[in-house]
Amino acid sequence: MQNPIDALIAEKGVLLADGATGTNLFAMGLQSGEAPELWNEEAPEKIEALHQGFIDAGADIILTNSFGGTRHRLKLHDAQDRVFELNKKAAEIACRVAAKAGRRVVVAGSVGPTGELLVPLGALTYEAAVEAFVEQIEGLKAGGAQVAWIETMSAPDEIKAAAEAAIKVGLPYTYTGSFDTAGRTMMGLAPKNIHDVGETMPQKPVAVGANCGVGAPDILAALLDMSEARPEATIVVKGNCGIPEFRGTEIHYSGTPELMSEYVRLAVDGGARIIGGCCGTSFEHLAAMRRALDEHRKNGRPDIAAIEARVGPMRNKGAAQSGADSAPGGRRERRRARG
Repeated sequence: MQNPIDALIAEKGVLLADGATGTNLFAMGLQSGEAPELWNEEAPEKIEALHQGFIDAGADIILTNSFGGTRHRLKLHDAQDRVFELNKKAAEIACRVAAKAGRRVVVAGSVGPTGELLVPLGALTYEAAVEAFVEQIEGLKAGGAQVAWIETMSAPDEIKAAAEAAIKVGLPYTYTGSFDTAGRTMMGLAPKNIHDVGETMPQKPVAVGANCGVGAPDILAALLDMSEARPEATIVVKGNCGIPEFRGTEIHYSGTPELMSEYVRLAVDGGARIIGGCCGTSFEHLAAMRRALDEHRKNGRPDIAAIEARVGPMRNKGAAQSGADSAPGGRRERRRARG
């Protein structure tokens, strides 16, 4: 299987992934509770605009509008029989925009969690999870996606199921966890152990890492754990743009372009090879991140004190780097749409 990410890293050193899907689609008119994936057929011009905005901002990797594209998520919208076609459309739209970029842009097929708990905590068997992910990834591959981008995961077994599906379909894959619960995923996976999840797979991941979570300081602290555990690994960080806050009935994210630029510099220094934004990250934020990445020369590895001094205090205080041994706890919001 071809691996376009390694080839582009060899050319550019560090890659910029795109920003938020949900935040930007809500700004385009998506309503709360609606499935973004349905817009692949109902409003493809808006999905094209999403990808174009990120490419214009300088993204090297764009993610398809397919985060909730398994039958388990789509059944909430009576679209469980349209998995293949909706994912294929998602990849086709992204590939169409990427082809016009005038430079190499990797199209990664976004694969989010099913929203179901696997046995023994829930009713979904591992085999059924693999089957659901195969169905989704087959559509993404048919539409032209070059990589399966498994993201916002909590359970190691669900990561493995999605990875097995990617291997069955014949796509290279990456995976990221959301370390938003006392420095771990909701199911207790610590950042330093993220590498171990794919170790038993017959084909290893292209990259692993973290996305979403609770803001730049915490995801950077998780990065330190991940890069210390395996310095040679290709690590992804795709952090939220600050902390969400309500203004009336609307959610706004506190991160500024300046904060996200500093996050990029710290991520490079901390060992990340792919850096992007998640919830709240706009085209403007990503353009500032592109400039920061292009202008930055790697410096010494930061510590937690340096991270907090430059991008603010951690929300999961004492969690990530020193707290990879902390007990999991707390709750996380189960997001319907990435970003």
